[in-house]
Amino acid sequence: MLHPSVSLTQDLIRCESVTPHEGWALRLLEKRLKKTGFTCERMPFSDTDTPDVDNLYARFGKSGRLLCFAGHTDVVPPGDKNRWQADPFAGEIRDGMLFGRGAADMKGGIAAFIVAAENFLRDNPNFQDSIGLIITGDEEGPSINGTKKMVAEMKTRGEIPVACLVGEPTNPEYSGEMIKVGRRGSLNVEVTVVGKQGHVAYPHRANNPVHHLVMLLHHLTGLKLDEGNEFFQPSCLQVTTIDIDNPTTNLIPETAFARFNIRFSSEFTGAGLIAFLEKIFKDFATENGCVVNPRFILSGESFLTRDDRLITTLNDAIETHTGRRAELSSTGGTSDARFIKDICPVVEYGLIGATMHQIDERVATADIVTLTQIYQEFLHNFFNH
Repeated sequence: MLHPSVSLTQDLIRCESVTPHEGWALRLLEKRLKKTGFTCERMPFSDTDTPDVDNLYARFGKSGRLLCFAGHTDVVPPGDKNRWQADPFAGEIRDGMLFGRGAADMKGGIAAFIVAAENFLRDNPNFQDSIGLIITGDEEGPSINGTKKMVAEMKTRGEIPVACLVGEPTNPEYSGEMIKVGRRGSLNVEVTVVGKQGHVAYPHRANNPVHHLVMLLHHLTGLKLDEGNEFFQPSCLQVTTIDIDNPTTNLIPETAFARFNIRFSSEFTGAGLIAFLEKIFKDFATENGCVVNPRFILSGESFLTRDDRLITTLNDAIETHTGRRAELSSTGGTSDARFIKDICPVVEYGLIGATMHQIDERVATADIVTLTQIYQEFLHNFFNH
């Protein structure tokens, strides 16, 4: 007989909730949580030029300390289904491994914290505090109409958690390896360089923006932005695209476009990094006789959680069930923790993420069970000690 958290993971995988579509996943969870005594509220949000998104906020209890778990039911597309060993939306188990899109990122984590909460509430019938679940359908999308707006709504209501645990897949290779206690900031930059169009045989009559753009990117990629610090890796700039809409072989184009991303440490703020880049662009344009038009999209500031009680309580639970003390890390990409940190201390711990977003995404069923035990132990220790 399958463990309840493994069965729930299977049920969630069978909901084809490719972002931004809900795929019945939230409906499945809402129905289950109401049976446990959670008050459930759907939180749909919309915004100009972004998809409408449905979200779920569930809460057990009306008083005392509010501890939240957070996660997302939306998943990335599966790619070519024919390349998968098993149907990406079937939730098939082979040799102890559960296959499916979202198995690791992060339907397994959601199943684990829901079953852990169910078990905890069953074992503590006189529970006087509160457990909240922040579940979005927009983490793999623009992240505009999901957790960001849910957190803003909670703040408006004065419904502030004392802490939050996000169930993202934080372990690179094995259970008990890593807790995320912070995240680097993320800044996307779009740069359009404007020159003067002309014939390639008469370059003295033109001003080639492609040459300028290449020089600018060469300068940027050669910069050492910072050294990092005790908690963060050095800030890193990566060019993601260069686009020049010019199918003609004998034409110097008027414009050239590029996009790059910077994952930045706590040595920078978003505003400080933008100001730093603006000066580079202004000086470059002046020195090279061209126009540089940047656009900045800040998707999150760097942050670090220093709540020792929260971190220690979680790490004690991890050690109990894995025999390991997890490394405290700020590596990796961004997550919805970057929004939750605005209202309470937040950490992340979940499954092994080695196959997330890949063909044949999968997790060991035993790891889902272990994660459920860790979450349940965490709840017990957090509220009772």
